[in-house]
Amino acid sequence: MSVALETEHWAYQYGRPVSTGLFKFQADDFQVTEELGYSPTGDGEHQFIYIEKTNINTAFVAEQLAKFCKLPLRQISYAGRKDKYAVTRQWFGIHTPGAPDIDFSDFALEGVKVLSQTRHNKKLRTGQLQGNHFTITLRQVSNPEAIEARLATIASEGVPNYYGEQRFGVMRINEQGEVKRGGNLALAQRMIDGETIRHRNKRSMALSALRSWLFNEVISHRLEAGAYHQVMNGDALTLSGSKSYFVHQGDTTEVQARYKEKDVCPSAPLWGKGGNIVEAEAQMLEQTVLGQSEAVTTFLEQSGFEHERRPIKIWPQQLEWLLKGDTLTVSFFLPSGCFATSVLRECIETIAPTNSI
Repeated sequence: MSVALETEHWAYQYGRPVSTGLFKFQADDFQVTEELGYSPTGDGEHQFIYIEKTNINTAFVAEQLAKFCKLPLRQISYAGRKDKYAVTRQWFGIHTPGAPDIDFSDFALEGVKVLSQTRHNKKLRTGQLQGNHFTITLRQVSNPEAIEARLATIASEGVPNYYGEQRFGVMRINEQGEVKRGGNLALAQRMIDGETIRHRNKRSMALSALRSWLFNEVISHRLEAGAYHQVMNGDALTLSGSKSYFVHQGDTTEVQARYKEKDVCPSAPLWGKGGNIVEAEAQMLEQTVLGQSEAVTTFLEQSGFEHERRPIKIWPQQLEWLLKGDTLTVSFFLPSGCFATSVLRECIETIAPTNSI
């Protein structure tokens, strides 16, 4: 059964922006610095290297490290995938029990620099990082005052915790910067319709995109229903800085105050086996979306996912901006798994430049 996996209709918290600007005119217009939240111990059987990469994706770097180190790919790890079209700094882990330090002086990969090297006593695992710091430059910005006003509001009120367009497979298809959106979703739709995708990485990315799409659908519906800023009876509330949550029942006065103080946040489903855990009003709201997407929920359950929850809102930390003429530089920190493009989406319509990277 075919499903319509569209993305353009998702609601805005503050309405569609009136400002526009060139996005990723050059690689260093989008800079990401990974923050593990801890310091490597300096000893152990895991060699950690801190790299800077430019216009190259994380998985490819891991593959090249495995070849250079003459190790199976499974012995190379990283905490998170970083944007390809950007300058990003992140850690890679290399499991080498009993082996001496690897000499990377001859590691030659265009766009990659090894900045430092150390050891740690535990494996670097996916998702085990505090977050990422972003520095983003937007050029030829129109209506800059409107963007600054939005940013000031976002600092206190946050933005929807949407999965960004990268998750769904944005592909640049020509030198004019024309964009085809949703390549991973197109693949997911073919899988739902019965096609077998044998390429493990492609299948994984398509499934991840499908699960993220359903999450975004629930957030969008909650915005449109006027229930985004309120705690609902039966909500699964996540605790700030934690993956823990509890289902709220009863009077919402206290938890509404905690939501405003950024201590708790309503969540939406990352669908999988186990079904929905919200109750009462929250369950009724989510079921409106889930009932229209039975092919998606069934496929995700059959694919082996376990049900999880994710906050519907994020508050960018350390949010600062500087306007010089029609060039705006914005910097902020986001927790692990959150998307900078979801922050930008609320304050500017980004345009791919004609000399797009």
